[in-house]
Amino acid sequence: MSQAQSPLNSGFGAASTALDVIRGIDLSGKTAIVTGGYSGIGTETTRALLSAGARVIVPARDLDKASNNLRGMNVEVAAMDLADPDSIDAFAHAFVASGSPLHLLINSAGIMACPLSRDARGYEMQFATNHLGHFLLTARLWPALKRARGARVVSLSSLGHRFSAMNFDDWNFETRDYDRWVAYGQSKTANALFAVALDARGKADGVRAYSVHPGRIITDLARHMSREELQRVGGLDEQGRRVADLSLGLKNPEQGAATSIWAATSPMLQDIGGVYCEDGDIAALVPNEDVTAPGAVTQPSGVRPWAVDATAAEKLWMLSEQLTGATLG
Repeated sequence: MSQAQSPLNSGFGAASTALDVIRGIDLSGKTAIVTGGYSGIGTETTRALLSAGARVIVPARDLDKASNNLRGMNVEVAAMDLADPDSIDAFAHAFVASGSPLHLLINSAGIMACPLSRDARGYEMQFATNHLGHFLLTARLWPALKRARGARVVSLSSLGHRFSAMNFDDWNFETRDYDRWVAYGQSKTANALFAVALDARGKADGVRAYSVHPGRIITDLARHMSREELQRVGGLDEQGRRVADLSLGLKNPEQGAATSIWAATSPMLQDIGGVYCEDGDIAALVPNEDVTAPGAVTQPSGVRPWAVDATAAEKLWMLSEQLTGATLG
């Protein structure tokens, strides 16, 4: 477990926006890739990076939607589908072959609480998309990350990591009943563990890694939740409109992007990596026994030890290499 997993009193909080966090930071000459950078908090992440002068590339499965959502922004859009290893390989190969260094990789895309489905390899879709797709992308982009001589990789985890640790005996739901929230929780724990293992491997080459909980934001990520479910947790009002109210623990997209931007750019993290962050700071550890239900209206803060455990992180890394055939090179 990371000894650095304790708050830094950064001065930011739940109300901070991405533009608040990036104010005064110059990213001129820096290149960033933002998966999911054309929807929800991803769009606000892209907007903040552009405001600081970064070159931003957004890989997208739906090129038309990405182009429409990013209209008016000086963004490069390229084809890529996190559920399709061949498309990941093609996107990453083209970027690495360009010779450009990659200073920031923000793994923001994801799916949540979907019915049971599997990719072409037979892998459960939430784990395959949220974790394995980003694992493969990061591995394929590794030469460009090293080339930056000071890069950061930020992976969006979630408070949902509390719903499940990694089940290494049946990660693919082959012998246990499928529960969409347990599957989501496992994938978000995997995102956090990925940051732990990646940071351990990358820090000698100047590549640091972080995972973040963006906060509870009602975006298209919740498309598999019914109107009744969203109203029960306070996410929709009686007219079916999305709610952003910090008193209810619900952020707007600009606030939701803040922690990703903080982890990607904050000077306070210069010598720290592998940590789980929330509300523009490093999160505190909470006991594994602190149970959180997916439908709870009030959601506590903090990270469970199982999501920042170095032994589990190494076990997941070995499994991910086996499942994807990818290694850092």
